[in-house]
Amino acid sequence: MRANRRHILALAGAAVAMPCMPRLGPAQAYPSRPVRLIVPVAAGGANDTTARLFAQKLSESLGQQFYVENVPGAGGNLGIANAARAPADGYTLLAGGGNFVINPSLYAKIPFDPVKDFAAVSLMCSSPHVLAVHPSVPAATIKEFIALVQTSPGTLSYGSAGRGTPAHLAGEMFKLAFGLDLIHVPFTGGGPAITSTLGGHTPVIMSALPTGAPYAKAGNVRALAMMSAKRSSVLPDVPTMGEATGTELEADIVTGLVAPAGTPREIIELLHRTVAKIIAPPEFKERLLALGFEPVASTPEHFSEWLKIEIAKWAKVIRDGSIGVQ
Repeated sequence: MRANRRHILALAGAAVAMPCMPRLGPAQAYPSRPVRLIVPVAAGGANDTTARLFAQKLSESLGQQFYVENVPGAGGNLGIANAARAPADGYTLLAGGGNFVINPSLYAKIPFDPVKDFAAVSLMCSSPHVLAVHPSVPAATIKEFIALVQTSPGTLSYGSAGRGTPAHLAGEMFKLAFGLDLIHVPFTGGGPAITSTLGGHTPVIMSALPTGAPYAKAGNVRALAMMSAKRSSVLPDVPTMGEATGTELEADIVTGLVAPAGTPREIIELLHRTVAKIIAPPEFKERLLALGFEPVASTPEHFSEWLKIEIAKWAKVIRDGSIGVQ
């Protein structure tokens, strides 16, 4: 499954080089009025920040305002359901993040189907999680850390941005892969989690790269491994989990664009081509990299397959880790 996922992401770059297709049908006049881009989390987080960058560029490229509307609540389910129920005319879009592929398995019941209720448009950007420890933890490498946990099970704890968040599931994926007894401590966000680790209260953290990287660079925490297929240019000296242990584990934060199912194909293709053009200039890539993200455009078909792979991957982690929320 991971190989297929990597193949899809590798193919994503081809989207930038796709020839421009003629604008037909509904796309001829689209967009003729402002477009709502729903972000199913509160303002200020990674998903919101990246969505706003793309909304600005979509506005500039297509000549109409693409405006962000934050619809938080129920772990993202309210905003996603709001988008699913919107008219399939291209004037309501969703900037999907981790909750889009996690929630179908995390909750006993959700008011949307991520595959049937939506049409994939394109991935836009991604960023890995990083496992880091307080400097007092006697482990200089991820292998040493795994050995430390194995010799003292149930004594170390790791913090995350909250129960059911991508960071939590990344931590559970890590625990399951190596059979570790590592206590999870959920916080109300990535900021409070990293603050606890900086203070030595929670010695380990599974952090989104944008949150953890500044402290790793400053030496306030020791980054041990990236949950990614390749190293990040933000922390180039930190190995991937696969490099360091031989066990490949990937857990990304992503922002991807989807539309209500039934949105005209011409509009889907226009939006996809526009996203591909947005991420092409080096200055835009540098802007994303400064936030800890890398641009990733993909065809609608590749993004659709990626979504199915991610849904299945996190379903297994949630099932094997006996994770769930009401």
